[in-house]
Amino acid sequence: QVQLEESGGGSVQTGGSLKLSCATSGGLFSRYYMGWFRQAPGKEREGVAGIPSNGVPTYAAYAKGRFTVSQDIARNILYLEMRDLKPEDTGMYYCAAMRRRQLSPRDVEYWGQGTQVTVSS
Repeated sequence: QVQLEESGGGSVQTGGSLKLSCATSGGLFSRYYMGWFRQAPGKEREGVAGIPSNGVPTYAAYAKGRFTVSQDIARNILYLEMRDLKPEDTGMYYCAAMRRRQLSPRDVEYWGQGTQVTVSS
């Protein structure tokens, strides 16, 4: 059974940092393009960052320079480090396993349940 379980969300002030974790069932990193999405209230779900098992990560424009995606393949954990957070970063953050190297919800095979990030001004 495939499992993706996020943790690490919370409430921070503008300029703060958070590190999200996604514990996954074994074998996903070699079979899927792993990544993070987010969804703000009233908005569509959007890609944040993705990482292949042996390649260069991809970031949404707003995430470049502030967010870092990484993976611990031995422990089957995906991470998203976020710094210099802004109120517009508020939303539910989801871990995902994608069929293609595209940060598109349409290509997601498996979703986690999400972890809430709230950034106050």
